[in-house]
Amino acid sequence: MSVRQQVQNLLDFIDASPSPWHAVNTIEARLATQTPAWERLDETAKWTLQPGGRYYVVRDDSSIVLFVQGQKPLAETGFKIIGAHTDSPGLRIKPNAASRGDGLLRLGVEIYGAPILATFTDRDLSLAGRISYKNDQGDIASLLVKFDQPLLRLPNLAIHMNRTVNEDGLKLQKQTELPLILSASTEEQLPKACFSALLQQQTGIAAARILSWDLAVYDTQKGAFWGAENEFYADSQLDNLASCHAALQALLEHDILQSDSTLVCAFFDHEEIGSGSNKGADGSFLPDVLQRIALSTAAGSEDVARALAKSFMISADMAHAYQPNFPNAYDADHKVGVNKGPVIKVNANQSYSSESVSAAMFADWCEQAEVPYQTYSHRCDMPCGSTIGPITAAKLGIRSIDVGSPMWAMHSIRESAGVLDHDYMIRVMKRFFAAR
Repeated sequence: MSVRQQVQNLLDFIDASPSPWHAVNTIEARLATQTPAWERLDETAKWTLQPGGRYYVVRDDSSIVLFVQGQKPLAETGFKIIGAHTDSPGLRIKPNAASRGDGLLRLGVEIYGAPILATFTDRDLSLAGRISYKNDQGDIASLLVKFDQPLLRLPNLAIHMNRTVNEDGLKLQKQTELPLILSASTEEQLPKACFSALLQQQTGIAAARILSWDLAVYDTQKGAFWGAENEFYADSQLDNLASCHAALQALLEHDILQSDSTLVCAFFDHEEIGSGSNKGADGSFLPDVLQRIALSTAAGSEDVARALAKSFMISADMAHAYQPNFPNAYDADHKVGVNKGPVIKVNANQSYSSESVSAAMFADWCEQAEVPYQTYSHRCDMPCGSTIGPITAAKLGIRSIDVGSPMWAMHSIRESAGVLDHDYMIRVMKRFFAAR
């Protein structure tokens, strides 16, 4: 693909994936178009793996691990892993969400992660996620749900009632000022019944059978190129579906049938809230999969330890590009630019997993791929975010690096990045998978 085609492919990927559950479903759909075929493994079944085989495992619908079994023994080659996350900060619908008042039906929300709340105002919002219901056999089943039309809105307060908003910024009271307007309402309507009927209409599942849901609020505006030369692009969830897409493309475009090493892409839910769940990076998902890969090759415990010692992980999460309107937010000696290449993220307190050896290795892969690279360090007087990198490196005991494509407005409902950078990231990831 051309550079522009890669980014359009990314935008299509994001627009089809308005929730973590949809992101994994989109990945599965793309795997289904590949030849040779990818085989979905069941964690409750016995695995039989073949060298060169292409496999994937899904845990609870929103985390996925893909891998290609290497041609050589694990103890000789180790694992080559790229990790990213499927979730993004935003708003989630509460269990007893619907309420009526002042002639309007509103949905109560809970804040997921750390979104820039002001960016959710005056947008064409809707709902996506999954419902859980009782099927005809009496079993609990799940179904993806996505409302395509604008369904919800958070209208701003007019400046006439908030005269200092441009000086003080928009501040939203999290409990009382975030409920989203859904519809006009009459006194005869029961809020819970109205919302259940809406879900029934969208899914075809009888309202009485719908027992619970995981529903995220998303922006219905599609991704777009922008700039005088269309050198930038904007969409929701660039953090971190752009990294998931880059890793997936690198794996699919790599000549995996010739790979000596076992290649792994691990995309986790719940990074934005600390990764502490059964399907998060701080859970057992990736260690379980890696151990089962090793066991399927009859590797002993010492071989597993040897394999991990030879392994490397790229933790891919987006990076903070320099925004010249806010120079005081950055370390002047570590400004990274859009369309100037992947960013190596460094933090002495290990908020990022990078260290000198892993940084040098990644820089070398960039040079081999003829890709420029940059190095980022956060201001010392501001708190630094973290990633799955330190968590996974500590859990598995493997060398790791934290990198990302530079972007603007991280955690906004509408983020921006550079067209060239996405292609750069795919190229260096392909070089990583091909490295001896």
